[in-house]
Amino acid sequence: MEQKISQYEVFWVNLDPTQGNEMAKTRPCVVISPDEMNDYLKTVIIAPLTSSLKLLPSRIKVFFDGQSGIIALDHIRLISKSRISDYMGKLKISEIQEIKGVIQKMFVD
Repeated sequence: MEQKISQYEVFWVNLDPTQGNEMAKTRPCVVISPDEMNDYLKTVIIAPLTSSLKLLPSRIKVFFDGQSGIIALDHIRLISKSRISDYMGKLKISEIQEIKGVIQKMFVD
């Protein structure tokens, strides 16, 4: 049975193989796609987390799973659900609001 995947949850995701400057390896990723998509498609939209604290306007600082990190919204990508492994948790409301604001600035404004 396929695991339930919800928006703003964080999972371990295998991002390999990659090309060029795409973020690689197995790393925590936050699900960005809405539940209406997550429930019916075999793909999800994710943004990887990195411990590299290079702060850009497209990156959000978070404290997750006992570590400081960055959600790299400049590395959003569509992946197959088969790349997803273990559930790690859900983001805080304040982090979710910040993601929404950055995505709006990146793609709408």
